[in-house]
Amino acid sequence: MTKGITRRHALGLIAGASILPHVAQAAGMEAISGQAFGTSWQLVALPEADFGLSSKRSSEAVGTEINTLFAKIDRQFSPYRGDSLISQFNATHDGAFLQDKDFELVTQKALHIAKQSEGFFDPTVGPLVARWGFGPITTGDTPDWRGITAGPKGVGKTSGALTLDLCGIAKGWALDEGSRKLHALGLEDFLFDLGGELVAFGTHPSGRDWRVAIESAAADRPSPAALRLPSGMAVATSGITAQSYMLRAMTYGHIIDPRRGAQVQGRLRSVSVISEDAATADGWATALFAAGDKFGPEMAQAMELAAVFVFADGETRHTRAMAGFLV
Repeated sequence: MTKGITRRHALGLIAGASILPHVAQAAGMEAISGQAFGTSWQLVALPEADFGLSSKRSSEAVGTEINTLFAKIDRQFSPYRGDSLISQFNATHDGAFLQDKDFELVTQKALHIAKQSEGFFDPTVGPLVARWGFGPITTGDTPDWRGITAGPKGVGKTSGALTLDLCGIAKGWALDEGSRKLHALGLEDFLFDLGGELVAFGTHPSGRDWRVAIESAAADRPSPAALRLPSGMAVATSGITAQSYMLRAMTYGHIIDPRRGAQVQGRLRSVSVISEDAATADGWATALFAAGDKFGPEMAQAMELAAVFVFADGETRHTRAMAGFLV
């Protein structure tokens, strides 16, 4: 067995396939970048004169603010850290509650997507992911998202052996939080990329919407689709191109079908979802990929999601809701 990845002890290990920024090289466009969650982030915005940055909010200062925020989120949601909130929760017994507003909000969103997707998105899937060679949560009960609660008392569980793995949604949440921070700093027009998930606000310097291109399922093929991202919209992709290994001529990726307890196989290589927030796009991209090449497109259509599916042979399919975002 030859593995095509390294184990990166951060949220980024569970990142989906990349979405590549397709940004025109406008003169003087400002770009800031950094590292977080075992992956990279990049902020592309208007030239400095229009960037909303005073000496107090220089490019360097904005980068520091984002890195500080992402470090906080890593301490909350990384299952690779023994001192993170999620690791503390996973070590608690049944009947105990962890009280943290952000942790509660992300868990509530994860449970909502789990219910809507009929369990194809399951935030308790960590032990199964580790069993197939991905992820750090090596012990725990059989996944059952219904055993997790999130409410006024905090986040709890019905069995002490249940564990949470929010990597399938936490990177999207981090991107949303980062965007809120940028707005607070006075930025209005920007494209923000975190490990291949993107959120757009305002417009491109040319006055049009921002545009991005979906990564091809094969290195020798062009991008299968270009997408238009209106202000306030986010796109996330899940797939097996970024993290996979070969065994007996079969490709195995990190995304698990929680209902079968096995890795997703078939022709499907990636799913991209556009939504009004990155956390929702992140969770649904994971769910639709886990649902597979037949039921995934059917579910996306039924849920009226803006989604595009890329298959191993280069074929693409998109939902009716995605049509308006295609360039």
